[in-house]
Amino acid sequence: MPGPTTGGITAAPALDIGGRSYNAEWALPAGEPSALLVLQHGFTRSCANLRETARRIARQGLATLCIDADMTGGNPALADTMATALLQTIRLPDGQALPQRIVVGGHSAGAAFAARLGWRLDAMAPQRLAGALLLDPVPVRGFTEQLRAVSQGGQRPVLAIEAAPSGCNAEQRAAPVLELLRDEALAAGRDSVVGVRMGEGSTHVDAEGEDSDWVGRSFCGTPRAANVERVRTLASGWAAEVAAGRIPAPEARAAVEPLR
Repeated sequence: MPGPTTGGITAAPALDIGGRSYNAEWALPAGEPSALLVLQHGFTRSCANLRETARRIARQGLATLCIDADMTGGNPALADTMATALLQTIRLPDGQALPQRIVVGGHSAGAAFAARLGWRLDAMAPQRLAGALLLDPVPVRGFTEQLRAVSQGGQRPVLAIEAAPSGCNAEQRAAPVLELLRDEALAAGRDSVVGVRMGEGSTHVDAEGEDSDWVGRSFCGTPRAANVERVRTLASGWAAEVAAGRIPAPEARAAVEPLR
C-alpha cells in the first residue's frame, strides 16, 4: 500500500534495490501515468530538495521516482542495480506495473546517475528507454559514453538545462559532452540533443528552488524565483514531450541561451 500523500508527493514504503532498502518518494499524476521519470537528487542532497520540481512534472502526466541515496560519483553501483529493479520488481505505489516508457533524469551528480542508469537500460531493455532530462549535470568518469548510449546518435532525446558556470557545476564541465552528442545527432539528421544555458544570476540549485536548504544556498547561491520558474517550465514541458515520444519544438527552447 502507498504511504501518506502530501501535496502530490507519496512517501512509499522503502524499496528493495539490490538487496538494500532505500527510502523513496513518488510524485504521481491524477490519472494513469504516460511514462516514468527517475528524477535523482544531487550530491549531499535528498529527494525533498526536488519535491516541487517533481510535482510540476507529475502534473504533465508522468510519474516521478526519486531514491534517497548517496550520490558520490553518481553512485554507479546503485544505478546498475536500480536498472534491474525497474525492469523486474519496482511497481507504482498502488501496486500497478510501471509505465513502459522510462525517462532517466537527475540534478547535478544525480544526472551522472541518470546517464549510468540509462546506459544500463539501453543494454537490458532498449525499447523501454525514452530519453534523458538532465538538470545542471555534473559529469563523472564514463559520462560521455553512457550518455552516448542513451542518445543512440540522436534516436532518443537528451535534454539538459545548465546554470551559469560555478564550482557547484564543475564550471559547466558537462557542456562539451552535450555539444559532442549534439554534433553526432545533427550529423545523423536528428535535432534531438537539446542543451540550454541559463543566464547570469542563475544558480546550481535553481532546480531545487524553495526546496533547497542552507547548504545549497550557502555553497551554490540563492535561487531567484524567475529562474526557478523557467527551469521548472522547461523541465516539465520537455518531460511531457519525451513521454509522448516527441522532440521539444524549437519555440520550447527559446527561453534560454542555446549551447551554441
